[in-house]
Amino acid sequence: MNFELKSFDLAAAAAFKCDALLLLVADGFKPGKDPLSQFVQQAVKAGDFETKAGKLLQSYQSAAVAAPRLVLAGAADGSARQLRKAVAAGVAACRANTVKRLLVLVAGAEPDDHGVRQLVQAAAEASYVYVTTKSVPEGRKLQKVTVGVADANAVRQGFAHGLAAVAGIEMAKEWGNRPANHATPTMLGEAARSLTRLPRIKCEVLGPREVAKLGMGSFMSVAQGSKEPLRFIVLHYNGGARDQAPQVLVGKGITFDTGGISIKPAAEMDEMKFDMCGAASVLGTFRALGELQPAVNVVGLIPSCENMPDAGALKPGDVVTSMSGQTIEVLNTDAEGRLILCDALTYAERFKPAAVVDIATLTGACVVALGGVHSGLFSPSEPLAAALLAAGASAHDSCWRMPLDDDYAEGLKSNFADVGNVGGRAGGAVSAAKFLQRFATQYPWAHLDIAGTAWKSGAAKGSTGRPVGLLLDYLVAQQASAPVAAPRKPARKAVASAARAPRKTKATPAAAA
Repeated sequence: MNFELKSFDLAAAAAFKCDALLLLVADGFKPGKDPLSQFVQQAVKAGDFETKAGKLLQSYQSAAVAAPRLVLAGAADGSARQLRKAVAAGVAACRANTVKRLLVLVAGAEPDDHGVRQLVQAAAEASYVYVTTKSVPEGRKLQKVTVGVADANAVRQGFAHGLAAVAGIEMAKEWGNRPANHATPTMLGEAARSLTRLPRIKCEVLGPREVAKLGMGSFMSVAQGSKEPLRFIVLHYNGGARDQAPQVLVGKGITFDTGGISIKPAAEMDEMKFDMCGAASVLGTFRALGELQPAVNVVGLIPSCENMPDAGALKPGDVVTSMSGQTIEVLNTDAEGRLILCDALTYAERFKPAAVVDIATLTGACVVALGGVHSGLFSPSEPLAAALLAAGASAHDSCWRMPLDDDYAEGLKSNFADVGNVGGRAGGAVSAAKFLQRFATQYPWAHLDIAGTAWKSGAAKGSTGRPVGLLLDYLVAQQASAPVAAPRKPARKAVASAARAPRKTKATPAAAA
C-alpha cells in the first residue's frame, strides 16, 4: 500500500477527489463556516455522532465533500493512542466497501510526529491482508492513503518512521503467517539474504557443517529430528561509526514446533508455525532499519530449525554440550527454544556488543501471566530494561518487566549436567529466562518473551508483527544515548565461570546423532 503526506485544511479535504474521506474528529473540534464543518457540527448536535474514540458515522454522496463516501470517526483527545483507535475503526469501515484511495484528516487536533506515525501504522494494520498461500488471493482493496495535516513539512520525520515501521511489521507478519512448509529454515535464510538489497545491510547464512564447527551442540540437538537442515542467520546493519559497539538482536527461529518427543497435544498445534515469530521480528526490524537508515550498528542472529519427533530426535534425559561449554540435561524436548537461543547468545560475545536482546515465543507461562497485552521483559540491566520499556510505550508495543531473582534458578539444577532445560511449571517464564541468563553474562542482556503477543488465535488468527515497533524505537533511541552499562557482576558466579569455559569445536555425540 502507498502512503503520501500532504498539507490540507478542511476546505481542501472536502474538495479532494478520492474514494473516501476519513475525518478523525477530536474533542477540540471547533466548526468553521465551510460545509464539512457544518455537517460535523449538525451530526454532533443531533446526537448522531460523538467524539469518543472509535465512534463512527458514515455518509454516502454527501454534498459536503467531493468523495463519494464520508466517514467521521471519534478521536477523543487526539492523542496518538486515540488516533490509532479512530483510524482502526474508520479504515475497517472503508475496507468493507470498494475504497481504493483514502484521505485521512484530523479535525480538532494537529498530530505531531508521533501521532502521524501511529496514524500510518494503524491504517496499515487495519487494511492488512495475508494472501501468499491462497489460490485466489484477494489483496488489499485499499491501495493509497493520503495523510492530511496542516503542515506536512513539520511531521515528515514521523511519517518516514511510520512507513519504515509498517514495512518491517508487515514483513514480520508475512513470515509469521506462512505455513511451515512455506517458511522452512532455508526459506528464512533466503528472506534474510533478500534484505541485502537495502543499503547498509549484509547477510551470512550458515548451514549444519559451519554450525558444527562452531560447536553449537545445543542448537544442533534440536535440529537433528528434522529432515529440514538448520540455518544460522547472521545479519549486519552498519549505520553507525565503525568503532560503535553494535546492538545485537537474537530471534528464536523454530519454524515448526511439534514439541519433539515430548509431543504437544493435537489441538491448536497448527499455531506452532508461529514459533518463529522472534526470528520474523528480527527480519522485520532489519527491513525497517534498511528503510529508515538510523545511525546505529545492529547485528541480527537467527538460529532456525524445526523441532520434530523423528527416530533421530533428541530424547528426554539426553545431555548436550552448548557452544559455551556448559552441559545441558534435556528434561523436556518441548523446551527447545532456549536450547537454540543459548548458543546464539554465546555467539553474540564475539561482537563485543553494547547490548543483546533476545526475542522468543518462549513459554506458555508468560501467556498465563500477561495474556496478549504485554510482552514479558527480563533483564538484570536497569538501563537496558528502562530503554526497552520506554520504547514499548512510545511504539504502543508494550512490555512488562518480570522478576529475575536467583531463587528462580533453583529448579534448573541437574544431577547429570551443569543445568537442566526446565525448572517446573511454577514461574516457568522466569526459570526459562534464568536459563538463558547463564549464557548472557558478558554483556548487558534482555529477554523478551512474546508468546502471548506475537500472534492472535480465533477468528482474528494471525501474526501481529510484534515487537518490531518496540525494537525499532529502541534502536533509533540508541543514536543519541550513551552505551548501556553492563551489570557490575554476573547473577551467579558459577554462571560466569561456565560462560568463560573453552569453546567446543565438535558437536557432542547426542547433537551429531
